Amino acid sequence: MFLPILEILAESYGPLRIFNYLTFRAILATLTSLIFCLSFGNWFINFLKMERFNQYIRKEGPERHLVKEGTPTMGGLLILAAVVFSVFCWGDLSNKYLWLVLFMTVSFGVIGWIDDLTKLKTQSSNGLTSRQKFFWQSLSAFIGIIIFYTYSTNPLETSLIIPFFKDFSLPLGLFFIFFSYFVIVGSSSAVNLTDGLDGLAIMPSVMIAAALGVLGYASGNIIISDYLNIPYLPLSGEMLVFCGAIVGSGIGFLWFNTYPAQVFMGDVGSLSLGAALGAIAVMIRQEIVFAIMAGVFVAETLSVMIQVTSYKLTGKRVFKMAPLHHHFELSGWAEPKIIVRFWIITLILILIGFATLRLR
Repeated sequence: MFLPILEILAESYGPLRIFNYLTFRAILATLTSLIFCLSFGNWFINFLKMERFNQYIRKEGPERHLVKEGTPTMGGLLILAAVVFSVFCWGDLSNKYLWLVLFMTVSFGVIGWIDDLTKLKTQSSNGLTSRQKFFWQSLSAFIGIIIFYTYSTNPLETSLIIPFFKDFSLPLGLFFIFFSYFVIVGSSSAVNLTDGLDGLAIMPSVMIAAALGVLGYASGNIIISDYLNIPYLPLSGEMLVFCGAIVGSGIGFLWFNTYPAQVFMGDVGSLSLGAALGAIAVMIRQEIVFAIMAGVFVAETLSVMIQVTSYKLTGKRVFKMAPLHHHFELSGWAEPKIIVRFWIITLILILIGFATLRLR
């Protein structure tokens, strides 16, 4: 929104050329979304309270969670608004990657919003059915991926990049659509499952977004991409601005979501954030590195799959409760301890993910 105006003004006033620098715009996007959340956070929480948009807690969950019932939910709308506003302010709106990630983020956010509204109407923790949610997630993902595949001009945009192998990429052809679908829907669902404790999902999302932004910037720079032996994708650098917006809004939201939370993000936040991270990983062709960095989300998802499979086949549970964070709760860990330790593990996994860039 501001970029075309600033480019015109820069022709008359040289110092304004600083806005042409991607890194500077990414900083502005981060600050804009952060200030947006901090400025409107209290007002928005009060609005949610006034409208009685309160969280309903699953009765089969840990007993200690019952005290959280009545906490405002759908705080993810604040995150979404901050991200969209910031990206429109400082992003290059001629970039196709930017529009596709925006589409994925907003469309998954709408699904989460409908799910949250359904829970409020039924006054329970039951929103959309699993089949309904899966159908709409799948439809949104396929639409975005097919558009991306159709307008891809560089073979590397639809090839699988495998860490540890130098100058090697695996062309996926039409399988790219199904592989990318799995990444985006899987990421969205994984963040949704992880969002069970105060601040547990948002901070790993922020850290991973920052890491993906750096990778996107590297892929969009011909010198850095050549040095790191990663694919050169000229348009991927703009993901740094989008990731900056996620980082700023996530930190701003954490101000209110940290233990004990004043507001929950709800499915509108977790589904949209997960889809955004998965879509960015697809755009910059770093799905495998993303899976490493998002190990906490992966572990949470696997714990549910293992628990369900074990119970159906043997009638026995592997974990005290799934997802994994509930297992540690029932093992006697304090909620803040689980949250911070999962944050630390995410940071370690991100560093491991970065390390794979040089092990080629």
